[in-house]
Amino acid sequence: MVDATDAAFIALTAVTIGGAISALEAKEIIYGAVGLAASFFGVASLFFLLDSPFVAVFQITVYVGAVAVLVLFTVMLVREGRWFGDSMGPVASFAALLTVVALVFSLVLSFFAAGLSNTSEQAPAPSFLGIGQLLTGHYAPVLEVLALVLAASVLGALTLAKVERPSTSDSTAKGDAGDQKGGRGGA
Repeated sequence: MVDATDAAFIALTAVTIGGAISALEAKEIIYGAVGLAASFFGVASLFFLLDSPFVAVFQITVYVGAVAVLVLFTVMLVREGRWFGDSMGPVASFAALLTVVALVFSLVLSFFAAGLSNTSEQAPAPSFLGIGQLLTGHYAPVLEVLALVLAASVLGALTLAKVERPSTSDSTAKGDAGDQKGGRGGA
């Protein structure tokens, strides 16, 4: 009999894997970024299911909130025409499928080889206060570096988006000035 937790796990796993597959198989990069965000959200939901709300909220904040949105903004700001409509050919799709099967096979083998099925009782998880003290104490420089990397990514995206494009108003203004000098109805 499948209880509610097992059903939720199966549903969230389907969301996670479905988002990852849609991210890989999307014909346009925008839809790939949305699929990536859905996959990240599925992983965060799995953390909630595992009674780890801090990691789940961190996953949503960093990956869904920052990385996926950064990818979307970068794509929207840069607007490279060649990114829209690119797709893999049949040989590349087969190679990707073969890679996924090999990865899943190796993960299953490593799970059984590590003996994770006979685990012992673990120590209780630290409280929110304990995690906060770790993050603001020993791991504070790491978080600051990560924040700087994300800020540099946003600045890089903005720099890439600021491309000088020839405007059509300049050529029209020059044409109008030439018409005025040409004496179209002057005195």
